Parts: sequence; structure tokens; C-alpha cells
Amino acid sequence: MEDGRISYHASVRNAYKRIKEDGMTNIWDRYEAQGLSKDNPDKRCPFCMGGVRCDLCSNGPCRADAAKDKRGVCGITADGMAMRMMALRNVMGASTYHYHTEQTMKTLRATAEGKTPFEIVEPGKLRDFAGRLGIDTSGSDAEVALRLCDHADADFNRKADQPSLIVEALATPERKEAWKKLDIFPGGIYGEMMRVTSSCLTNVDGFYQSLALKAMRMGVAMAYQSQIVNEYSQDILFGLPRPHPMRVDLGVLDPDYVNVLPNGHEPFLGFAMVQLARQPEWQEKAKAAGAKGMRVIANIETGQEMIQRWNSDDVFYGFTGNWIVQEAVLATGCVDLFACDMNCSMPIDPAYAERYKFKLIPVSDLVAFEGVTDRLDYVPEEAEDQAAQLLEMAVANFKQRHGKIEPLAGLPSSEAVVGFSTESILDALGGTLDPLLDAIKSGAIRGIAGLVSCTTLRDSGQDAHSVAVAEELISRDILILSMGCGNAAMQVAGLCLPEAAQKAGAGLKGVCEQLGVPPVLSYGTCTDTGRIADLLAAVSGALGDVPIPDLPVVAAAPEYMEQKATIDAVFALALGLYTYVNPVPTVTGGPNLVKLLTEDCVDVTGGVLHVETDAAEAAEGMLAHIEAKRKKLGI
Repeated sequence: MEDGRISYHASVRNAYKRIKEDGMTNIWDRYEAQGLSKDNPDKRCPFCMGGVRCDLCSNGPCRADAAKDKRGVCGITADGMAMRMMALRNVMGASTYHYHTEQTMKTLRATAEGKTPFEIVEPGKLRDFAGRLGIDTSGSDAEVALRLCDHADADFNRKADQPSLIVEALATPERKEAWKKLDIFPGGIYGEMMRVTSSCLTNVDGFYQSLALKAMRMGVAMAYQSQIVNEYSQDILFGLPRPHPMRVDLGVLDPDYVNVLPNGHEPFLGFAMVQLARQPEWQEKAKAAGAKGMRVIANIETGQEMIQRWNSDDVFYGFTGNWIVQEAVLATGCVDLFACDMNCSMPIDPAYAERYKFKLIPVSDLVAFEGVTDRLDYVPEEAEDQAAQLLEMAVANFKQRHGKIEPLAGLPSSEAVVGFSTESILDALGGTLDPLLDAIKSGAIRGIAGLVSCTTLRDSGQDAHSVAVAEELISRDILILSMGCGNAAMQVAGLCLPEAAQKAGAGLKGVCEQLGVPPVLSYGTCTDTGRIADLLAAVSGALGDVPIPDLPVVAAAPEYMEQKATIDAVFALALGLYTYVNPVPTVTGGPNLVKLLTEDCVDVTGGVLHVETDAAEAAEGMLAHIEAKRKKLGI
């Protein structure tokens, strides 16, 4: 594959060369091999690309063609088929988000009971959040935390026809009224997932409009119950994100150290390992094995959760990148232990473990690898002991790797400023949103883009389109709050540094220089989609309860990839946001569905889906929407 289609980042392109020389299967070559044309790796089956292929029952696989009114055997239309497959992807995304949330709540409960190595480090956040949910905040921190856990568990398990108390407490009055009118105000997340899944059974609900509304309803439940509860509870346990520098890129890996990489989306064992590795005895164990010391290196979304909250030092050393760099990371010859929690560990990892001599350990009961029998499924009450076992494995592995696997030398590293949250943004603004709102009203900042993205090889190299879209947006004086795997693209590309303001328009540049902040604010992981919805609610309130669909804000997913991204996009539409996505989603075979999402939805929820493959045109579309909203607000 050509360099331009591999990655935006030089470090990854260099690692790819090593992988090729070693004869290893890799994501780039596997992607190219899936193409139906030797000259076009993006060419795929047109029915699959249009979302009009279904194999849910034994009468299939079926293909639909809207132009010919060719339907599935059951009679489902192309529109219904495309939306049904989208709804099922949304269920997978919502359920995976909520699995993480359940683990977080188990950890918070066990911590409140004194059974984990963690502490309640943000009692103010605990009491503020509990108070917003209508929970009694009297008594000790532990008592309040247990009440929060009980309240959340009860709300998660409300039936679909029992309105969620969490959504009622957190959403804006205008959104709640709109959702109730559309019958998309949700019950508990479990009931909503069951409702959507059951609707997708053959011969149950084949109507694309009905399925779209059910998916939105589940998306609302997911954002407020799964995402907000999850992130705020992690804040309570591990600290609020606050701005600080962080080393990034593959050069953070030094072969002479015992390198431990927590990987996935859940930070619990990652934090526990950092706490232990910072103790002198563990550094001495690493040195006794012949290493210079021990380091914990943050990786993918688990890494994002960690670097947003904790400062780097000589032990918690840095962050590698997002999920597509995984094989590149493993092929550096620097990894001793790869601890894989519930998301973003690849089925190919055992082959890399064998070739590059590192220990591959699943630490979630969701994760399994062919041929890997060792595992250590996370249990909150056993977190400290489990972290110790993982560090012991890493130390033992050092002698198996070091001196036997030639490391990849000369990989770059740089810095990014990470750790922005609603609270830290308020701190930077002097405790109030007024300076930000004044900058928007004056036109110095035209609007805000929530960049909630993955990374993909579709149509361009890893992160290339995300970086291009971000640069186009900031050049138009649009401030970016960046989340998800796309956040790593921004960090490694240098856009999360104050110096990146030089690439911004004059207005945004002036604001960044005045506040000493980057034009792209590192706002967290994909799970922080709910956090930004809560921030928009605060902005709405500060402006006098302006409806969220009328705010000069957009959502952008320049390189969405997997099922969690699709439920994020559906929630953004339900929230009433202009939502830019790339690549083109697999719904184009349903023309009525496309019209609903890209045109008619604005009259339903206020949101609209925009699809565009050119970065400059995409930014122009987002700017046009923002300018229209500014005009409506009279600013």
C-alpha cells in the first residue's frame, strides 16, 4: 500500500515498513485485499455498501434494490433493510458502552465499601452530580457514592415504558419536550436495547421511520445513562481532567524499559498498575531483570481515559496513539505486556505476541484470543493483586524480549496538551462560560465543533482525513472539542498544542493566545459524547435556554469506524445537531432513509446528517450551518 494510504503519521509509516520486512499480516494489507478491484482498495459489494443486504433469516441472504422495488423475501424494502442493519449496529454500540459503565459502577461501589486500591478523589464532583440527580447528599462520601450506585442501577433497569429519571434530571427542558412529543424519551437502557433488538427480528418492524425513532430513543438512553454516568463516576474515582502536557507518538516506547501497555477502553487496571509501578520496589524488580526501570504506556481509549486525568512522569510515561496503530506498536519490539480490556484489541494480536515476544493477557471477560489461554478478568475487589500479577508477568517477559527482538529505532515522540473537561474549561475562563460566550458573540469564535471520531482506512490513510478536517475547521475560526480515537489523531499531529493556533483563523488564534490554549481541546474519549451534551446544556442555559438545535455548534465524525460511533451519530441527531460523518454510511441503498437523515430529520428533531468526502467542503458545510444559527440568534 502507498505511504499516503497508510497513515498521516511518519512513525506509523516507518513501523509499517518493519512489519512488511518481517512478513507479518497487517491491517493495511488486509484492507487492500478486501477491495474488489486491484486498483481500488475501497471498492466493495454495492449491496453491502448501500446497506441493502440482509442474512438475518434462512431465506437470505437477500438483496434489495429501491429503484426496482426489489425487496427481501419477507417483503422488507431497501429503506427498511438499511435502517434495520443500522439499528442492530446501534444496539452493539450501546451495549458495549454500557458494559463499560457497569464495570465503572461496580468499581465505584467496591471503592465506597473500601475494597479496592482506589479512592473517591473528587468528593465535590460526587456531591454535585448526586445532587443534580436528586440523590440525598448527606453523610459521608462513601454513603453518597453508594446511593449514586443504587440510583443508577435502578434507572438502568427501568422498563422501556418507565421514563428514565437520569434523563429527566440532566436533559434540557426543550429537548425533553421534543423527545416526549416524538415518543423517544427513553426508559432504562436495558429496556431500550431489548426493544430495538426485538424490533429487528424478521417480520416485526420493517418500517425505516419507526426503526430510526427507536434507535434515537436508545441513543438518548445511552448518552445520559451509559456515557454521562460512566465518565462522571470515573471523574469521581480518578480525578477530573485538567490541562497538562503529555508525551505522545510511538517514540514513547524505549526498549530498555519494562513496558506495560493497558489497552482498550476501561482504565481500571491501567490506573492500578501505575499506582504500583510508581513504588520503588517495582522499579527495583525491573532493574533486577536488567531493565532501566518499568513504565506504563497509555494506549488507545484506555490510554485516553488515563492521560486525560493523570500527569505523566518517569513511570506513567506517555501515549502511543489510536487503534489502527496497534500492530505498529506491537511491532516496535518494545512491548512486554499487552493487557486487553473490553474494546479495541485485535484478533490478530496473538500472531504479533509470538513474533515480537510480549505477553498478551485478556483482562475482561468479553475478550478472547484464539490460542491464548492465560487471562485475568478484572474484578474490582482484586484490582491491586491483579495489577501486581500483570507487572510480574511484564518483568518476567523482559528477559524473553530484550536482546532477542531488535527494536525499531528512531521513532518520534512529541507533546500534546490534554485534560480539558467542562470543569477545566470553566477554570480557564475564570469560573464562568461568559468569556467563551462573549468570544462567540463577538465572532472571534464562529462556533464549536465536537469532533467525536474513530479512525479508519476507508478512502484515506489513518487519521489523514481527520487532521485535514480539523485544520480546515480551525482555519475558519471554529473551536474543536476532540474526543475518541480521533482525539489521538489531533494529539499526535500537534493540533493539541498552543502553537497550533498559528493554523487557526485570526479570531480563534487571538482567543487561544489570550487564554494559552490550543485550537483543538483534548476533551476525552468516545464515551465523552455524553459529557459534551451536558456542556451544551450548560451553554443553552447560560444563553437563556436557547434550544440546543439553535446553537452555533456541530458534531463531526471525519473517520467513524465501528458500532459505537453509529450510536453516537444517532444520538447527535436526536440532540438536534448538524452531524457530519465520513466515510459515507452504509445506508445509501435506501433513498427514503437517506432523505430522512439528510433532509427531513431537521423538521423532526432539529438534527441533520451531512455526508462529504472532501475536507474543505465538509468544513464549509459546517461553517454554513454555524453562520445560519448565528444569524438566527442575532450574533
